[in-house]
Amino acid sequence: MKKIEAIIRKSKFDEVKEALHEIEVNFFSYWDVTGVGNEKEGHVYRGVSYSTSELQRRFLSIVVSDPFLEKTIEVLLKSAYTGAVGDGKIFVSDIQEAYRIRTREKGSESLK
Repeated sequence: MKKIEAIIRKSKFDEVKEALHEIEVNFFSYWDVTGVGNEKEGHVYRGVSYSTSELQRRFLSIVVSDPFLEKTIEVLLKSAYTGAVGDGKIFVSDIQEAYRIRTREKGSESLK
């Protein structure tokens, strides 16, 4: 099993969520985060200057069985992409074990 952590633009969240559901990744957690990015200059919108050094993003945490890893990453790369600076990052780490509390199932069975 693998844990995928993705930091994406908030504006792309609905598209990413729908794309994940299409490949049957139906359970994941997410929350709003603020981070510091590489872009250092500000932007002006309607005469008001905005700092882009602190970025509002959405953080997704997804655990998948090994056969779903590449498919899930590909969907994230495609659906979160805008081509502009700040599209986000994806991190993958190993999960040693998972349990479903209600049924006591463990391993990949607990993810279904």
